[in-house]
Amino acid sequence: MNTSSTFPSGEIQRIKGCCISLPGNDIDTDRIIPARFLKCVNFEALGEQVFADDRKELNGFHPFDIPINKGAKILIVNDNFGCGSSREHAPQALMRWGIRGIIGQSFAEIFYGNCLALGIPCATIERRESDELVESVRNKPLTEWDFDLNKLEVSNNNISFKLSIDKGSLGMLINGSWDATSQLISQGEKIDKTIAKLPYLNDFF
Repeated sequence: MNTSSTFPSGEIQRIKGCCISLPGNDIDTDRIIPARFLKCVNFEALGEQVFADDRKELNGFHPFDIPINKGAKILIVNDNFGCGSSREHAPQALMRWGIRGIIGQSFAEIFYGNCLALGIPCATIERRESDELVESVRNKPLTEWDFDLNKLEVSNNNISFKLSIDKGSLGMLINGSWDATSQLISQGEKIDKTIAKLPYLNDFF
């Protein structure tokens, strides 16, 4: 497992790192994080359990178990990734494994929204270019890629692929407004002034 403890915050304009490819359409949230792990009190240990059943079935040959993929930050998927239930545990598990951005042919809507709430960009790519990207990653798995949200492309020193992200989501990622907690903290002075005016918090009865 990638043990990185640095989670996204603020403006997200680019992600640099190796890619990991996960083949297959309609990979649902129950496969990403099986239901038995939803009982967790917090999300801290979910990274260890991401794709738990798939990994057990493949006995060490799942992409998330192959040693050369450890430390990858960019996940490449196929069509309708994250379908199924609305559990927020799925992107939480991916993030805590180390994934910081996802590139796929399409995403389930609720999964996409849950990723946005965590600062994980989900970019779409045309199928032909996706196949070429996967082949490039397969041939040189340790290559560092640049997932650039401003240019809407993923590239290395030799090749680049165009990406698409919903305009509203892209704006939120680039300007940092996806991060509700940081937005709240940044308005601390205004919040204090509002609190000072509330009679039920200031004994003004």
